[in-house]
Amino acid sequence: MDNKETARPKLTRENLREALKIFQYIRPYRIQFIFGLFLLFLGSTVFLVFPKIIGEMLDVAQGKVRTDIDLRQIGVWLVGILVFQGIVSYLRVMMFAQVSEKGTADIRVALYRRLISLPIVFFEKSRVGELVSRLTNDVEKLYNTFYFILAEFLRQIIILVGGIGVLLWMSARLAGVMLAIFPVIVIGAMFFGRWVRKLSKERQNKLAETNTILDETLQSIYAVKAFTNELFESHRYARSNESVVNVSMRYAKGRAIFAVFIITMLFGALFFVIGYGMYMVQQDAGLPPGPGRFTAGDLIAFVTYTAVIGGSIASLGNFYTELVGAVGATERVREILKSPSETEERPRGNLHAGRLRGNISFKNIRFSYPTRADVVVLKDVSLEIPAGKKVALVGQSGAGKSTIMQLLLQFHFAESGSISIDGNSIYDYDLESYRSNFAIVPQEVILFGGTIRENILYGKPEATEEEIIEAARQANAWDFISRFPEKLETIVGERGIKLSGGQRQRIAIARAILRNPSILLLDEATSSLDAESEKVVQEALNNLMENRTSIIIAHRLATIRDVDCIYVLEGGHIVEQGTHAELSEIPNGVYSSLARLQFESIAAGNRDLISAKF
Repeated sequence: MDNKETARPKLTRENLREALKIFQYIRPYRIQFIFGLFLLFLGSTVFLVFPKIIGEMLDVAQGKVRTDIDLRQIGVWLVGILVFQGIVSYLRVMMFAQVSEKGTADIRVALYRRLISLPIVFFEKSRVGELVSRLTNDVEKLYNTFYFILAEFLRQIIILVGGIGVLLWMSARLAGVMLAIFPVIVIGAMFFGRWVRKLSKERQNKLAETNTILDETLQSIYAVKAFTNELFESHRYARSNESVVNVSMRYAKGRAIFAVFIITMLFGALFFVIGYGMYMVQQDAGLPPGPGRFTAGDLIAFVTYTAVIGGSIASLGNFYTELVGAVGATERVREILKSPSETEERPRGNLHAGRLRGNISFKNIRFSYPTRADVVVLKDVSLEIPAGKKVALVGQSGAGKSTIMQLLLQFHFAESGSISIDGNSIYDYDLESYRSNFAIVPQEVILFGGTIRENILYGKPEATEEEIIEAARQANAWDFISRFPEKLETIVGERGIKLSGGQRQRIAIARAILRNPSILLLDEATSSLDAESEKVVQEALNNLMENRTSIIIAHRLATIRDVDCIYVLEGGHIVEQGTHAELSEIPNGVYSSLARLQFESIAAGNRDLISAKF
């Protein structure tokens, strides 16, 4: 994980103000939130009564307070307070659970909606793992903040302030002694603990490095033995273990110092407060019972309050760290929520596309990918595709074939030039209605992990059973689908792993047929298939391409002999255009050279196959 992910953000007024904006997602549940805060205050206040009751019980047992109160009465009151505290705690947890569960669910949905609406450039610049982390880990931090951390942080503040108030009321003199030494030592213990945790983390990192060496050596044992590097690996492992020992000794030293600090300072301070309190009890022993007298019960209550306050101080430090982490998570979440969607990124028209005829025109297009602005992919490219015609794009990898499709789908924007369909700029159309006219069958078909039905329905979610089956028939897919025991309900597995390459392609074609697009994009749809599968898939593609504008990217030139026009790209330019027959006749032409090379390779392969058989 990089430093950007692990670096702890600083809590400033600006980023705190930004972080508080995330609370808009719990605004619909503000009644439950306010009621939960009230119950939190009530429960924390009631909690502060318990140490005082314990002290009163001791004084009653010793007969040093009013005789009209006995232990049984105090016990009944204690049970009543415990029941009341339990009811309050239950209601508080349920209120905060509603706020946190529903609020974080709203954040997840909003984040997901924004994420899938962002332009392709955003995903090209981001790592999928990082985006998933924001949708899971960062939102989980916000959930913990809404549900637990925020409530406990406020609870500890109430206990801290209330506890100090009670101590000052019980004995301002003893409270002054306690406040002068105890908080300082608790804060010191927190810093010591953080230092020890840092050493522990460093030890774990060194140990992980040692385990990596072990893992690499055992996985590459053939290479180790083949190169006779057993001694080298032994020395490498020994050196790594030596570094682990060095860090471990520093860690042990830190724990030892921390233990000495706790025993001598923390317990020393506590014993000092107790000793001073005993001195006060002894001094007041001769006084008659009354408000001004400091009793043994008061001392027990005072020490208990001191322990509670110390725990609150330590907890506040930990909760503060968690809140700072939540602020960082909020920043990362809001970064996505504030990112402009495709429709917000640049002005677009609102012309409803309806069903386009498919007359496509590229004029003087120049384009570089935002992630590689220094490399010009398309240079003054112009082409015309009449409605209903089949056009192929041919050229070496990186020539700009797939880029033309991406520009047509408005995944990216041309730097200069214009792209129009049916006489209107593609940017004049409403984006959703515009893209609904397209279907794409890529080389690497990625299916969703559900059923065959769900994957075909992705082209038209409202389609009927008859439409699904007819689309599968036209895609030459129904034969193999019907042979499965569960037919359309067959689970395809993650990314379609349970199906063969040809089966996945035909599912993708069925999805495209069901969509019934005006414009079809085929990106090397048969290049990774064997000859038998290619034949079946090509027949399905021919069915799909009937009476619709089709743009085909192909490396296998034999699959595009019958298209209406072939555009040959080289170095970002269109260098040749025409039919297969016309381009094949150009002496030393780019297309004719590619065709001659491919067909000669096929012929040579067939000769080798025949020779092998005979």
